[in-house]
Amino acid sequence: MNRMLLVLDLDETLMHASRSLKVEPDFRMWEYRVKVRPHLKGFLELAFEHFDVGVWTSSSADYAWIAVQHLFEDPGQLKFIWARERCTYCWDEEVQDFVWAKRLHKVKSRGYRLERTLVIDDSPEKFRTAYGNLIRVTPFEGDADDQELVRLGCYLLKIRDHRDVRRLEKRNWHQQI
Repeated sequence: MNRMLLVLDLDETLMHASRSLKVEPDFRMWEYRVKVRPHLKGFLELAFEHFDVGVWTSSSADYAWIAVQHLFEDPGQLKFIWARERCTYCWDEEVQDFVWAKRLHKVKSRGYRLERTLVIDDSPEKFRTAYGNLIRVTPFEGDADDQELVRLGCYLLKIRDHRDVRRLEKRNWHQQI
């Protein structure tokens, strides 16, 4: 079976960036102080071993590139690094606001099958048209005791061979580990 594609968000998923971070930052980008989510290194090792991995953020391309350089030991392993330019700015009826939506047909046009594509993001409104592909993580805001990526790694190993991830119930994934 072909490798599943894992699409990772950056902000509040792999890291937390703030102008007024209360703890010592792991790195800085312009005026932002950035804290890396705990256990990221081990999670990425697992991800690259078992999945194709891409990054898709609704932040700017410059922001994404700098963050990726800090977060990933070898950014060349990533299948793609996409930023806001690949998002669609649209009205979201549920949140009553405009959002930068991430339309998965763009991943499909790169040859990936949607039934074998998972997106890891803290913002479900960005994937309204592909909710079946989403694993929603708890937003990371700098907690040093955060265990989300450890749990997520266990869950991903459990489901990695599933034929169609869109059919899996993932809303309560924490309880399925």
